[in-house]
Amino acid sequence: MEKKLTLSDSNKFIGGVCGGVGEYLGVDPTAIRLVCAILTFVTGFIPGVLLYVAAMFIVPSK
Repeated sequence: MEKKLTLSDSNKFIGGVCGGVGEYLGVDPTAIRLVCAILTFVTGFIPGVLLYVAAMFIVPSK
């Protein structure tokens, strides 16, 4: 069976992006959220927020 990256319905916090990435990689979505938050603060906040919002529109729903 082929795995596809989709937004998560069950691990949805804001948009389901991190939950979907966590499900796709087989990793706890909380760890993905933590990495995403750290990278957002380290890069100056705006790039991380823009990337997350873009992913909400680009990654398909289940």
